Amino acid sequence: MNKHSIITLIILLMTSGVFCQEQKEQKSKMQEFVSKTGTILKFEDYKLPNVKLSYAVTESKIRKIISGSEEKMFFQISKKGKYGDKTASIAYEDLLEVQKALLNLKTQTETDMNTLSDYLENKFITEDGFEIGYYVSKGKITWYINLEKYGSDNTVFTKDYKVFENMFKSGKEKIEELK
Repeated sequence: MNKHSIITLIILLMTSGVFCQEQKEQKSKMQEFVSKTGTILKFEDYKLPNVKLSYAVTESKIRKIISGSEEKMFFQISKKGKYGDKTASIAYEDLLEVQKALLNLKTQTETDMNTLSDYLENKFITEDGFEIGYYVSKGKITWYINLEKYGSDNTVFTKDYKVFENMFKSGKEKIEELK
């Protein structure tokens, strides 16, 4: 091997090491709050009514977490899956944003229902990766939420957006009642 080939090989090996390093997964707001060390954590759950959807029933609750002198509340939606439960934990401030986004999405459905495309999807994603939206296929609309960012069997569906609207409304009201 000549000197030029060796230098090129060294540069390739060094740069491939940089690209191969694993990226750290960003923690959700709830994970960030409960991962503080050196403090006592207390969890309190307040159940809300179950919600029957197209292919599943979801459980919802407010989870109040006390870490030292700090307190935060999260709206949680869970679905029993084949390989364990799938759960979304939505911080109060994100819950408010989801409600606004849901209304915004609802206003766009009329236009989107008249699409000439074979498939259309419209969605909102929070900082934590919680996703709510709808898709239009064959002239029919289906609303969905993705409970977890990764994995399978983590999506729930409904034909009526009011189901989600009422679910988020009850979560917001319960949090405000507990404050």
